[in-house]
Amino acid sequence: MPVWLREHSWRQTATAVYLSLPLRGARATPANIFCSEQYLKVSIPPFLFEAVLYAPIDDTNSTAKIGNGNIFFTLYKKEPSMWDSLTLANADKEKLQSLRENAVLKAQEKAKEETEAKKITKQEHKKYALEATMKVEEAERKRIEDMKEKERQKVTKELELWKNQQKDGDKYKSIQKKGELHKEIEPLKERKNETTTKTRIPNEGTSKTRLKSTKGSCSMFSQNLKEEQLPAPRAAATIKVNFTPRVFPTALRESRIAEEEEWLHKQAEARRIINSDLSELEDLKEEEKNPDWLKDKGNKMFAMGDYLGAVNAYNLAVRLNNALPLLYLNRAACHLKLRNLHKAIEDSSKALELLIPPVPDNEKARVKAHVRRGTAFCQLELYTEGLRDYEAALKIDPRNKNIEKDAEKIRHLIQGTMQCS
Repeated sequence: MPVWLREHSWRQTATAVYLSLPLRGARATPANIFCSEQYLKVSIPPFLFEAVLYAPIDDTNSTAKIGNGNIFFTLYKKEPSMWDSLTLANADKEKLQSLRENAVLKAQEKAKEETEAKKITKQEHKKYALEATMKVEEAERKRIEDMKEKERQKVTKELELWKNQQKDGDKYKSIQKKGELHKEIEPLKERKNETTTKTRIPNEGTSKTRLKSTKGSCSMFSQNLKEEQLPAPRAAATIKVNFTPRVFPTALRESRIAEEEEWLHKQAEARRIINSDLSELEDLKEEEKNPDWLKDKGNKMFAMGDYLGAVNAYNLAVRLNNALPLLYLNRAACHLKLRNLHKAIEDSSKALELLIPPVPDNEKARVKAHVRRGTAFCQLELYTEGLRDYEAALKIDPRNKNIEKDAEKIRHLIQGTMQCS
């Protein structure tokens, strides 16, 4: 049977009610408190406090603080007024039961709405991330297409220029040959004219022989001229063409050398790690080669207090896949337990590097990374660096009261050290 808490104190203003409950040594958590518009319940076994409030309150903005063996409630009224009492007086059991049931139903509906809202928000974030990725890929594709088009236009212009140069060269050669032919024909005409003026026609036989001789000389000259116009045959030869060996099939002008070299370097590093771990991986079972399986195994060992075994499991998982931030985050928690503070700082920093870009889905992981690194700094008495990490965690999760308390303690420690110095 629960023990009812009858002792309580309260005071009010026109807009708020301040209620204080003693805990009597019991430890309370936020899960022990249930509050709705007109119903308040605190269940801390074996103690129980229940109150049907005098008037409705704003349960969204109302707060509860636990400390110094008490729970302090700040309940904001929906309508400014002064209450005659804290609870509703002269209410029968049926009315109280209906108020309890309505409060529970409203709480369930509110929780369902919040779940649906979170689901919709998560879908919107995924959609936004997908659209952003598609835009980046489209821009990259367009850039490559533009680069190809520019190269194609450049090659086309060079080809047209080369064709024009070839045509101009052929025209120049033909004009030069015509000039040489004209120079050779001019003296021949002059000689022919001289012979016709000097000679007379004595008879038909002599004229026929002379005509034959001139015709023969012309045909011989034309034959010699044709032989001179023919180009000499080309000498046979073999041309060797060497191409630079490339891993990627694309042409050099269409590729980005820096990115390709980075990719090749990463592939070589991955092959080197795999080859170095072959002797260890041969003895493992198939499921033991799965980083997710090793992460779950490390989590179980951490829960049982086997921190060294958990570190070994996380180490092997990191060897198999070094791009999972949760592996570094969980290993940092193990190093904190084992007082390996520098390793905890290193793993937390690596997790923060992998948790980029910052999105709502990785908020919790980033908060844990900052808190664990800040804790390691504080244990090394580097309070300024630790406070910086706690303040970064508060920026991500400003409602976390535990982080706020720890940050306040660190500020006091920093002030104390400054006064001592």
